[in-house]
Amino acid sequence: MKTAASLHDIASALSAIAESVHIRTLRLVEAEELAVGEIAQILQLPQSTVSRRLKILADHGWVQKRAVGTATLYRCVSDDLPEELRGVWAQIRESSKTSEEIEADQRRLRTVVADRKPGSAAFFGRVGAAWDDMSRDLFGERYVGEALASLLPPGLVVADIGCGTGAFTAMLAPMARKIHAIDREPTMLDAARARLGDRQNIEFLQGQAEKLPLIDGCVDLVVLGLILHHLEEPSLALHEAARVLAPQGRVLIVDMQPHGREAFRLEMGHRWLGFSKPQLSEFCERGGLVLTGHRPLPGSPEAKGPEVFAAIAQRPTKPMT
Repeated sequence: MKTAASLHDIASALSAIAESVHIRTLRLVEAEELAVGEIAQILQLPQSTVSRRLKILADHGWVQKRAVGTATLYRCVSDDLPEELRGVWAQIRESSKTSEEIEADQRRLRTVVADRKPGSAAFFGRVGAAWDDMSRDLFGERYVGEALASLLPPGLVVADIGCGTGAFTAMLAPMARKIHAIDREPTMLDAARARLGDRQNIEFLQGQAEKLPLIDGCVDLVVLGLILHHLEEPSLALHEAARVLAPQGRVLIVDMQPHGREAFRLEMGHRWLGFSKPQLSEFCERGGLVLTGHRPLPGSPEAKGPEVFAAIAQRPTKPMT
C-alpha cells in the first residue's frame, strides 16, 4: 500500500487524467493488462501517441508497467493508488461507466483479448498481418457475407435502399428471388451494374429513399445499409420501408453507433453522427415500425471508422397508438 500523497502530488496526479483519453486508457488497463499496441488498437490512436499518454500516467502513478520479453505491459491496480486518489478514481469510474466511448472501448478490448486465445496461436503468430491476404487467396472476398446471407429464407424479394456500388446486394443475390437495387445517384447505379449486371434477379432503379419507386407491400426484406445517417429525416425513409414491406416482412438497418467525428459532416455529407438505440427506436416509431432487435457489431480493432450496429424493425402486429 502506498503512503499518503502530498497535496502537490495529488494535484499533479489529477491533472494527469484531465483528458478523456487518459480516463479511457485507465479503464482499459484496470480491466486487463495490455501492451502499447493493444491499447492503440482499442483507442484507435497512433501507437506513438498512446506511448506518450502512458508515460504521463506512469509518471504520476496511475499505471504500473512490467517487461515481458521485448514487450512492456501496463496495468492500473486501484488498490495500489494512494487513498486520496482511490476515492477520486472510484467516482470517475462510476460516472463514466455509461459513456458510449467507454462501452465501445470495452467491446474492442474483448476482441483484442479474445485474439490471444490459444489453439492456432502459433500459426497466426507467424503469419500475422499476412493472414488477410492468405484468407483472400484461399476463400475469396465474399464468403463471409454470402455465408450470413445463406441463413435467410430462400426466395425473398428484397429492396436494397441506397444500394451504392452493390455491396449488400452482392451478399443477398445468391439467396433472393428478386432484388430491387435502388439509389438516387446514377453514378452509384452504374458502378453497381458493372459489378452485378450479370445477375438476372437484380433490378436497378433510380429513386429516393423517401419516395421509393415500388408499390405497396411488394418486398419481404428492406435493407438500409449505411444510408440513414445521410438523410435529413430518417423517419421518412423508414415510413417508405414500412409502406413497401409485406405483412410479415422485416427491415434490416445497418448504421453507425453514436460518435463525435464532426468532420464527417463536411467531408462525407453525414447529417447524423450515428444513432443510439433509443433514437433509432423513436425514428422507427415515427415511420410506422417497431424496433425488434438491435446489437453492436464486433468491429476490427484496426478499423478507423466508427463502430456499427445491426437492427431489425417490423410493422407492428397491433395498431400503434
